[in-house]
Amino acid sequence: MGEETFTMSLHISAKSGEIAPVVLLAGDPLRAKFIADNFLQDPQLVSSTRNIYFFTGHYNNTRVTVGASGMGCPSIGIYSYELYKEYGVECIMRIGTSGAYLPEINVYDLINAERAYSESTYARSAFGFTEDHFYHQGNAYTVINETAKELNIPVLTGPIHSGDPFYRAEPGLPEIATTNDLLAAEMEAFALFANAKYFRKTAACLLTVSDNIVTHTMISPEEREKSLHVMMKLALEAAVRI
Repeated sequence: MGEETFTMSLHISAKSGEIAPVVLLAGDPLRAKFIADNFLQDPQLVSSTRNIYFFTGHYNNTRVTVGASGMGCPSIGIYSYELYKEYGVECIMRIGTSGAYLPEINVYDLINAERAYSESTYARSAFGFTEDHFYHQGNAYTVINETAKELNIPVLTGPIHSGDPFYRAEPGLPEIATTNDLLAAEMEAFALFANAKYFRKTAACLLTVSDNIVTHTMISPEEREKSLHVMMKLALEAAVRI
């Protein structure tokens, strides 16, 4: 018998065929595990390289993969690049947390990112893209909005900020946020959208507001990991409609 052949990327050890066409990417590996344990039927751990978990199972009889991206544009840039290129993934939906830039936005509010602005050099270095923002790619953004309406789940839409630094020396909001009327800050969507544009794939970013940068309200680290059920359910319900 010949040796088994399979596709394996540098940072994801799943075999060829073990990653579903639609992938939900959380930043935190433990959030990915929580979703797999609590929402998927018969989840199988298909990769754990560097303790970045990927699980493939079924939700409403549709095969879905849930994994982790780590934090920041370089990290999600690696994982989404390999998912699109090496595993033939068609759609990646980031499911993460964000810090609101507007006082009227509350913790636990959901944001479906229309576009992501950033000062990051990721897209220029990787692809020669010179834009300071990228839109969501494909139909996932619209599907999320339509699914939220069906489920009567309120969702905010608009532009967000994918910042490189989490901690900033200068007080107040960064200039890119005030100039472009951005709703909230996170750290990954810009690179995900750039990769999807390059590969002509689908990408969306659904966020739960975990803190408000203006009012200083926030949820705990434990709640970030496990108490984001509304976002998780909406993402999965949208995933089976894509």
